[in-house]
Formats: sequence, structure tokens, C-alpha cells
Amino acid sequence: MTSWKALACGVLGCALVVGCGQPAAPSKAAPEKKDDGDDHEHGEGPHGGTVIELGKYHGEFTVDHGTKTATVYILDGKRGKKAEPVAATKLRVSIKSPQFDVEAAAVPEKDDPAGKASRFVAKHDNFGKEQEFEGSVTVEVDGKPYTGDFKEKAHDHDHDHGKKK
Repeated sequence: MTSWKALACGVLGCALVVGCGQPAAPSKAAPEKKDDGDDHEHGEGPHGGTVIELGKYHGEFTVDHGTKTATVYILDGKRGKKAEPVAATKLRVSIKSPQFDVEAAAVPEKDDPAGKASRFVAKHDNFGKEQEFEGSVTVEVDGKPYTGDFKEKAHDHDHDHGKKK
């Protein structure tokens, strides 16, 4: 009887060892990486600005050096292409160099529903400096804070970041 148990354990142990040496076949139940349509590559947004990852949203940072203003647009979380109005009255823009923080007030677009905004504008003398800004944006929506970092890429400062004249 003892030899039967030893034989069974040996066969089972051998099967486990051999099985461990084989690569596992992909499980049909395992989730596959799928294309979610996120094709904006986090470069330039619909207003000519820099796209920001903001949790379930995207943001877009633009600067108008002439008026010394920065505008942050809140965009949809899937593609970062269309406005996504949120119930917020302000957001915070923190710039690394020169280091400063500024509050951007909600300035709703004409299509934003009452009580929501997809555009936030901040004015600061430092935005008059022609440079590539780097920093972060923080907005609180429904009691939950969303923060995302951004870094403008070198570009021609003779344009107005896609704003219509």
C-alpha cells in the first residue's frame, strides 16, 4: 500500500514538474488589450494646445502670450477631442519655471450646460513670457480631485495656439 501512494505521488509530482516547464496557453477568459480609440497621442489638442491626462478626463493647456492668459479646456476621457463640461468653478495651474500657481476661473463655452464649464481661464504676467510651459493642472469634480502633468513642446511662438482671430 505504501508503494502505491509513493507511485501516485511520484507520477503526480512528475506531471506537475513537466507541466511547469510548458508555457501556458492564453486563457480565453483573460482580458485582451484592446484598442479603446485613444488616438490623440497626447500631443496637440483641438485648440492647438498640449493634451493632459486628468484621470477620467483629458485637459488641454493653451497660452495667449499677448493677453498673458492660459486656458485649460476639459475634454472627454476617451479621445480627448470634444468638450466635457464639468461642475467646477475653478481649477489650479501650477507652473514649474518660473515657479508659480494660479487659479483659473470657469468661463463656460456657449454650448456648456448651466452650472458646468469646459473652459477655465487664468491671467498672470508670467504667461506673457514666450516659453514652453511645464507644470500641472488640478480640478475637483464631484468632490474628487483630478491632477495631470503637462509639458509644452517647442513650437513657433508667432501663432496663438489655434485660437480664431
